[in-house]
Amino acid sequence: MRLLANENVPGLAVRALRDRGHDVLWARESMQGEPDHAILARARGDLRLLITLDKDFGELAFNRGGDASCGVVLFRIPTPDPQATAHAVVTVLDSRTDWMGHFAVVEPGRVRLSPLPQRDNRA
Repeated sequence: MRLLANENVPGLAVRALRDRGHDVLWARESMQGEPDHAILARARGDLRLLITLDKDFGELAFNRGGDASCGVVLFRIPTPDPQATAHAVVTVLDSRTDWMGHFAVVEPGRVRLSPLPQRDNRA
C-alpha cells in the first residue's frame, strides 16, 4: 500500500509499515513543517493514503474544501506508547483494502468509514 504518514505518526509505526512492505513517505523526513493542506495535496498527487493522529484533516476534508480523495485514516488511540501505536496502525491498515475515497476514524475497538465529499477540480 502507498501511504503518506503525517509528522505525528511515530517512527516505530513508519518502520513497522515499511517492514511489512508498504511504500511509506513520512512527512517528518521529507515535508517537515509543511501545512496540512500541502500534506493532503501531496498524498492526493502521489496517490497515497494519508495516515495521521491529527483531527484537523477532517475539518480540512469536510468543511474547508480540501480534496482528500486519496483517503485519510485518523487514529484516535489514547496511548502514549509508540510501540502500541505502531502495532495498532499496522493491524488496522492491514485489516481492509477500501480506505481510498473515505475518511476513517480508528478508535479502540472500532473503525468508522465515511465517504469523502466529491470535489470538482475542473476549473
